[in-house]
Amino acid sequence: MVGITGLGSNIDIDSIVTALVNAEKAPKEAQLSRLEKATTEKFTAVGQLKGAISEFQTALKDLNSADLFTKRTAVSSNTTLASVSATTKATSGSYQVTVERLATSSKVATGTFASGATAASAGMLTVKLGPDDRGVDVQVAAGATLSEIRDTLNTALKGKGISANLVSNPSDGSSRLVLSSNTTGEGKDVYVQASAGLEAFRIGDFADNDPATKPSATLSALDSTSSTSSGYLTQAQDASFTVDGLTLNSATNSVSNAISEVTLNLASADPGKKFTVTVDLDKSGVKTNIKKFVDAYNKLMETTKGLTTVVSVGEGKEPVTGALVGDATVRTLLSTVRNELVKSAGQDGGINILADLGITTQQDGSLKVDDTKLDKALTSNYGSVASFFTGDDGLMNRLNNKLTGYTDTDGILEQRLDGLQSSLDSVDDQRTKLNLRIEQIQTRLYAQYNAMDSLIANLNQTSSRLDQALQNLPGVAKKS
Repeated sequence: MVGITGLGSNIDIDSIVTALVNAEKAPKEAQLSRLEKATTEKFTAVGQLKGAISEFQTALKDLNSADLFTKRTAVSSNTTLASVSATTKATSGSYQVTVERLATSSKVATGTFASGATAASAGMLTVKLGPDDRGVDVQVAAGATLSEIRDTLNTALKGKGISANLVSNPSDGSSRLVLSSNTTGEGKDVYVQASAGLEAFRIGDFADNDPATKPSATLSALDSTSSTSSGYLTQAQDASFTVDGLTLNSATNSVSNAISEVTLNLASADPGKKFTVTVDLDKSGVKTNIKKFVDAYNKLMETTKGLTTVVSVGEGKEPVTGALVGDATVRTLLSTVRNELVKSAGQDGGINILADLGITTQQDGSLKVDDTKLDKALTSNYGSVASFFTGDDGLMNRLNNKLTGYTDTDGILEQRLDGLQSSLDSVDDQRTKLNLRIEQIQTRLYAQYNAMDSLIANLNQTSSRLDQALQNLPGVAKKS
């Protein structure tokens, strides 16, 4: 509304101008709204189609993997005793295994020291992992507490896999220094050699490779406090196990060289108790990826069906129409994919079509898997299944090559999206221009009607003055 209008003529100029402006604007606005709605629906539909194709391509790439078909499964019938893994080079087979003894590491303790004990004099502790080890020399200061000696040892032994800690008796506060190794296997016991004044820390005898026979040297007091005998809490030893009755040993509980390309991870020992280790092709992994391929294909078909069908919603109501009904791109896409699915691989006596794997087309166009037939094909013709799906001439690569033209950054669907976005931008531009033109029309109409209103006001004023003049003429009978 431009100011206060209609005072001169008593005409509702605002209502007249609004009606004329709306009459001018409505058809074009309705046209733009219809175009915007249709374009937005198509934009969304093309995006959904591209997403479904991309998901299908992901399933194709997962199945088109040589590594998938070379993987091996390794299964232990008793994971409490041992778990197992295998490389792609492992030979299929079954083995009877027992775990007689686990590999252990060494743990040693010094004699007992009274609460507050300190080193009577400075000296050197040499810590070795096995009698033939060069060892690590650790300098201990005079007057050092057990905690300080522990910290000094931990700093010096950080890279050797040996740690020190204190174990104390709550009843009297006495303590022992305990050294633990994380290295398992025969001959990997911890030895501690002490210089004069630190003999209480000596553990093991370097002249004897068997710490069980000579667990400690003569112990003397540290800070004038007598200590009890030191020695080994646990000794380092090899794991002992059997494979098909053959007795084997390992310095570690992770055994990678007993069965070729197979690693046994020994978890606990139960002498004489047999369990089975089975190594085989990873058929379950292949089957899972085949089913993912089928599911992704069915989703693609379901998506295209929803975008290209007309669904009746009841008598007297407009049917729900897919945004891509009659779309040539969708028809071409579906035809291309289906042609590749039925093309023979040309393998003599092998897998040539999906039906050979128990994968068939249903009446609604979806694929269905016959698990029994698929399992049989994977068991009896595994190599042919691999060549059917993988490689340059495999089904997965052929399908992916056909679909790439649709999903590439400059592909068919991306070009469609760009075109639709341009249409939406054009709608915005046209709407801006329409609003500008409507403002101009409104301004013009107000100018015209206000001019008319002003003219009528002037005419009314002239008429009023003329009437007064005539009333004042001599001889004119005045109205009472």
